[in-house]
Amino acid sequence: MIGINAILEPGMLVRHPAQPDWGIGQVQSNIASRITVNFREAGKIVIEGNHISLEIVTDK
Repeated sequence: MIGINAILEPGMLVRHPAQPDWGIGQVQSNIASRITVNFREAGKIVIEGNHISLEIVTDK
């Protein structure tokens, strides 16, 4: 897993760096490099954590 993806836990808020139009997402699960995130504008998306490094949202 790349970047900070290894520390992502359910409930954390994230952004996808290549998809800003998806808005802020909430991590649902992080299992075996597959991160499920529920994005405000895109719905539930499964991210391959070995290819994309999500960004933690600290400012809502």
